[in-house]
Amino acid sequence: MGDDKVLVVVSKLKNYVREKSGMNTSGNVAPKLSEKVRELCDQAIEVAKADGRKTVMDRDFQ
Repeated sequence: MGDDKVLVVVSKLKNYVREKSGMNTSGNVAPKLSEKVRELCDQAIEVAKADGRKTVMDRDFQ
């Protein structure tokens, strides 16, 4: 199910890292970060389901 798609705006990610640290960002970072975002979303989805909701909310992220 499209698990290879990048879920972050790469230019914004690179700008953030550069502004925060002066460092460059490797091309491998966006896919890895997207994987982490998927994991967090999957967990939040389960919390919302357990609460009987069809909407994922900020409180579902732990």
